[in-house]
Order: sequence, then C-alpha cells, then structure tokens
Amino acid sequence: MMNKKDRYYYPAVFYYEDDGRISVSFPDFDFATCADNEVEALLAARECLGANIYDYEEDERELPVPTELSCVALDENSRAVLIDVFMPSIRMATVNHSVNRTVTLPAGLNAAAMERNINFSQVLQEALRKMIYGDNNSY
Repeated sequence: MMNKKDRYYYPAVFYYEDDGRISVSFPDFDFATCADNEVEALLAARECLGANIYDYEEDERELPVPTELSCVALDENSRAVLIDVFMPSIRMATVNHSVNRTVTLPAGLNAAAMERNINFSQVLQEALRKMIYGDNNSY
C-alpha cells in the first residue's frame, strides 16, 4: 500500500514559447499543461500535478522519486521550477459531500433574502468560489 503524504514537491520545466504562452512539463511524469503567464502557469502546474498524484494514490501506484531541481535538463527559453502540492485539499475536493456551516447575518439582510427566496447555500458557495478561484471557472 502506498504511503500518502500531505505535501509533494516535483520539478517542472517552464518553456517560454514565442507566442508568449508558457508550456509546463514534468520530467518525472508523462503529462503537461500550459498557460498565458507565469502566475497562471504555476497554478495550472499545481493543479495538474495534484490531480495526477491523486490518480496515482487512487490506483495505488508508486510515485516516481522527484528529480533534483539542479539535475533537470533545460533548453534555451526554459527554466526549472519546483512545484509543491498540498494533497489534503485536493483529496477533500474529490469528496462529493457537503458540510454544514453556521453563518451570522444582520436581521434585515436575512429577512430581505428570505423574502426573495434566495438560496443561502448557493450564494455562499458561488461567493466562495469567486473569492478562491477568481472569475476562472475551473471549479
């Protein structure tokens, strides 16, 4: 059985394309992703790495030993970046169940929302998604 860790670190190679996009590959895995800028590339790399590590865990496959960052082969227009993923949040995201949270609202706001039949749970989920993920619909 595989020993699951909370955090994993793997090197990625950011390739800076002529059109300004960034392709991201992982020397220790057979998957890649891309983005329009470095921030998006980092986020996409984390998401991609986390999803793939989760698949390894679910299939009980042994993860490869991470290549040392200093040993990653680089081409012109590329650089090695160490990507970390926090697996508890990824594992929880795959669990399809809801949890109850207690919220406090001003009485007038509560009354106005109830009068309009507003679904508090839906509004809170949409607001949290927007705050966490921005306007990106990757949730």
